[in-house]
Amino acid sequence: MKYLFLIISFLVVLFSCNKEESFTTSSSDSLTFSLDTLRFDTVFSELGSDTRFFRVFNKADQSIRISKISLKGNAQSKFNLNVDGLPGDTHEDIVIYPNDSIYVFAEVTINPDDPLSTSPYFVYDEVVFETNGNTQSVMLEAWGQNANYIPSRYHKDSVAVFTCNGEVTWDDPKPYVVYGIVAFLDCQLNIPAGTQIHVHGGLSRGIDPTDGSTLIYNSGRLFFGENANINVKGTLEDPVVFQGDRLEEGFEDADGQWTGIILSAGSKDNVMENAIVKNALFGIFVDSTAELTLKDVQVINTSGPGIFAKHAKVNAQNCLFYNNGTHAVQLTFGGDYNFDYCTLANYGTDASALSMSNGICYDALCEVSAAYRLNARVRNSIIYGSLRDEIAIIDFTGAQGADRLALNYNFENCLIRADEINDLEMGIPTFFDYCDCFNANPSDAIFVSINEDDYHLDTLSVAEQKAMPINGITLDLDGNDRDAVTPDLGCYEYQFE
Repeated sequence: MKYLFLIISFLVVLFSCNKEESFTTSSSDSLTFSLDTLRFDTVFSELGSDTRFFRVFNKADQSIRISKISLKGNAQSKFNLNVDGLPGDTHEDIVIYPNDSIYVFAEVTINPDDPLSTSPYFVYDEVVFETNGNTQSVMLEAWGQNANYIPSRYHKDSVAVFTCNGEVTWDDPKPYVVYGIVAFLDCQLNIPAGTQIHVHGGLSRGIDPTDGSTLIYNSGRLFFGENANINVKGTLEDPVVFQGDRLEEGFEDADGQWTGIILSAGSKDNVMENAIVKNALFGIFVDSTAELTLKDVQVINTSGPGIFAKHAKVNAQNCLFYNNGTHAVQLTFGGDYNFDYCTLANYGTDASALSMSNGICYDALCEVSAAYRLNARVRNSIIYGSLRDEIAIIDFTGAQGADRLALNYNFENCLIRADEINDLEMGIPTFFDYCDCFNANPSDAIFVSINEDDYHLDTLSVAEQKAMPINGITLDLDGNDRDAVTPDLGCYEYQFE
């Protein structure tokens, strides 16, 4: 009996060990995690570190072997790992027994006084798990630079509504970092010279209040309601800059990092002077009957249009648009528009630099539409790019521009690229009757360097001395004097050495 008991005990121990050491190799047996993103809620005001952890679960009935756990790593990674008590940023052959788990600790060390190139506002990395042919990951997020986080660091997937019944001013010398959707409903947001605004974008999840379904939407936007407006007063020396919060190498000129600025229907008295809006999905959306004045503004590196105005009112002078993924300026469903001394440079896209229409489609096939009159005046501007037609005009009345009350446009002293816009069947046959234009050839010199996004005028530019003076506009985008008799076209006046 004694020997039999020893044999049974040995078999039990052996069976137990074999059960634990029986590894699943099925790709369907993946890992689960206690969270998908490990966030560090500390904002460092001086050099410091913080540690957080998450758990990794094996819910299979067999042991699972993780071939590799590692930090994905990026140029600005500030994280270090510890896996179940073992330090190191790479671990191999980590075993989790059936229905068991392990702990992964991550430490972040940040000096907020380092330059943005090494310590951006948003510090991130990724812990990668390779198991049975599967690759899974947990994101690591922390805040680097000391900044004003609006509304806070926890609002990436939420809408924060500001109601102030007056004015609010962002004049702190520290930058402002916007999370989620920040909506102003009854405030005037004043932004003085030199203010830096960074918007954290990306996809967010929400709940549709009508049916409880999950919504996936683009986060990172500034929204101004009917009784709210934005008042940006930058200077030539200290412009106001709106951009994403990814400032490390490779992202400086990357588009689509945040959504954009939205002026909702009826929003009035919106003014932006000496500002740069960059790296968004779109620059500024001006909704029905909203009003916007732009002076010395650059809207650049957008996935979609730089300016998208619908049935609105926009006045712009000395403005520069380039690297816009679709139209540099898109004016739809009519409205009232004036563009003076503007440069719309459109290269490498399939959409025209300027698009104008007096209507809107309500369905994909445009079987249901509506029309509203368009008034547009463009003076002393450059509308040029790589397409044969950099101006597109759509007349929803079917009159092809014959009804000037419905489609009223004038181009005065403008350099353009146009070829088929006056097509008798599909275009606007009378286009050049209302376009006092210089239709440049692709071989003509215009800009200093398209490849380097330098849209100052070339020494031999055909845009020189082609404009007519406009009262009240005596300086260019760089603050240089314009010639009092024969100024140049576009946002820049050529400077003779």
